Amino acid sequence: MNLNHLQYFVKLAYLEHYTKAAKDLSITQPSLSHAISSLEEELGTKLFEKQGRNVSLTKYGKTFLKYVEKSLEYLQEGVDKTKALTCATSGLIDLGYIYTLEADFMPNMVRKFLDENKDKNFGFTFSSNNTKSIIEGLKNEKYDLGFCSKVENETSIDFIKVKQEELVIIVPKNHELSKYNEIDLIETISYNHIVFTKSSGLRQVIDNLFRQIGKKQNISYEVENDSSMAGLVAQGFGIAIMPNIPFLKYFDVDIIKLKSPAYTRNIYMAKLKNKYLPPAVEKFSKFVIKNCNVK
Repeated sequence: MNLNHLQYFVKLAYLEHYTKAAKDLSITQPSLSHAISSLEEELGTKLFEKQGRNVSLTKYGKTFLKYVEKSLEYLQEGVDKTKALTCATSGLIDLGYIYTLEADFMPNMVRKFLDENKDKNFGFTFSSNNTKSIIEGLKNEKYDLGFCSKVENETSIDFIKVKQEELVIIVPKNHELSKYNEIDLIETISYNHIVFTKSSGLRQVIDNLFRQIGKKQNISYEVENDSSMAGLVAQGFGIAIMPNIPFLKYFDVDIIKLKSPAYTRNIYMAKLKNKYLPPAVEKFSKFVIKNCNVK
């Protein structure tokens, strides 16, 4: 069914005159007549009947008009929405990021971006998750940009380094290890460890650190995110190795530097290769790269 024909049909339904409708539509009267005839042939019914020099809708034309108007209105909403999302001065940016970025890095980055673009109408959706889910979200277009660990052999994704995080050991306040400013990883072996779930990119990193010293941690609990980990440590459920992130100061934990093996975790902005990014997303992506300056 031809979209133009539907628009012609609505115009004729309201003006009830072929010549006037054709003039309003900037087409010839024969073209309008052909369009209406094509619709009637496709529907197998008459849409209009003559009333002197005018025409009026038949019973079936009135029924059809209700649905055509709804369809055209809905289509126009889609056109307007798509234009709004992809124009240079507005748009919605869907972000996925790992839990360590949700309290500080991501809100600060978005706030700075919006302050720099006060004359624009940019919007954001925020979703924190683990690296595996973020990569999946990029591939199925749930996210425009992801902020996570780098995943090897993901050939369809560009990873751009935007942040570094130092790994530390956290223990409950007044723990027997609290007297140390820094310790070697091997000194944590005798304690119960709270660890990230296996879906976390950081879990693989920490497991590898223990392999380097030829030991395995004594795992008591597995958690999905950093705040849960810090909360359990604060209540004495064990000790943990995690990034040294700002919100740790709000928990009753002591932070001890990991002396050996020392490790700095890299965080990346991830986006699909050879994928169209609307202007808003492209602008934010460049803003992040410019403001992070991590080598």
